[in-house]
Amino acid sequence: MKSVLFVLPLLLLANTISSQNKTETFSNPLLEMGPDPWMTFHDGFYFYTHTLQNKIEIRKTENPVDLRNAPRKVVWTAPKEGMNSAEIWAPEIHYLDSTWYIYFAADDGKNENHRMWVLACDSQNPMTGQWTVKSKLTDPGDHWAIDGSILEHDGERYFIWSGWETHTNIKQDIYISEMENPWTLRGERVLLSSPTAAWELNGLSLDSAAKSNDIFVNEGPQMLENKDNLFIIFSANGCWTDLYSLGVLRLKEGGNVMRKDDWIKSDSAFFKTSEKNQVFAPGHNSFFKSSDGTEDWILYHANPKPNQGCGLYRSPRAQKVEWLENGYPHFGESQATGQITESPSGTK
Repeated sequence: MKSVLFVLPLLLLANTISSQNKTETFSNPLLEMGPDPWMTFHDGFYFYTHTLQNKIEIRKTENPVDLRNAPRKVVWTAPKEGMNSAEIWAPEIHYLDSTWYIYFAADDGKNENHRMWVLACDSQNPMTGQWTVKSKLTDPGDHWAIDGSILEHDGERYFIWSGWETHTNIKQDIYISEMENPWTLRGERVLLSSPTAAWELNGLSLDSAAKSNDIFVNEGPQMLENKDNLFIIFSANGCWTDLYSLGVLRLKEGGNVMRKDDWIKSDSAFFKTSEKNQVFAPGHNSFFKSSDGTEDWILYHANPKPNQGCGLYRSPRAQKVEWLENGYPHFGESQATGQITESPSGTK
């Protein structure tokens, strides 16, 4: 009996230490699978989602790096047929004008029919409310579109996404449009970025790229702000290559977000494959703040091995964003699997 009484306090102590370590530190990946991870913070909770192809699921947690234990719920399942019945990609959950919305790309089984769609929730609790299709979200030309996200600047709201210039898949560009409301675009779309720089061309030279039949990509645009600096972080190169990486667009001081020439593109990738750490093709990110509002964090997906492409090996990973004196973000090198890292500030 004495030995049992002695062991029980030790077990309780071990469990307490384990619980403390779980809160104070974490390691990547956050889940075994999770392409196109997205997270937002609202009223003390983080809401997370990622691509599941035929449905949309939300996880709710106070700890943004403990997704494995977060309660989750499928809030929408694609219909068996129709224009939003297949290839449900890159959902994002946003709280806008006192309503929850989810933006996602979908088609009818044919990639050329990919368009953006909007779900709306009838409750202030996105985990218990009813989600229904509010609208198809498209530009006047009804062009191919994926990876839609919200950009808010100087009191105005815009929609940014990846699209085709025509109705043929030649390349993917970044576009922006003003928003009439959370489910309607206003006016014509404006081109912000095309994959024309050497580092965006799947490893080809400019001459070789011009002669090839490759598809070149700018996709996954995400807004990031720091003081007076506004950025769009985007993914470049094909996700089918290990050259998939993140680039940066920075708005000039006093610039117009709807004017392409007012955005300055990085001359190299800002975040890329780390062979040393065995992290391949990092990209399609989102950002979140620590719960106390003092830190910016990047949430992205990556493959654990080379040449794994755009499939379900991609897993969500998080690391802290540092800020340089020139105002630019610094993402560092992709952290290795299992590397122990301090949790976001204020994590419970």
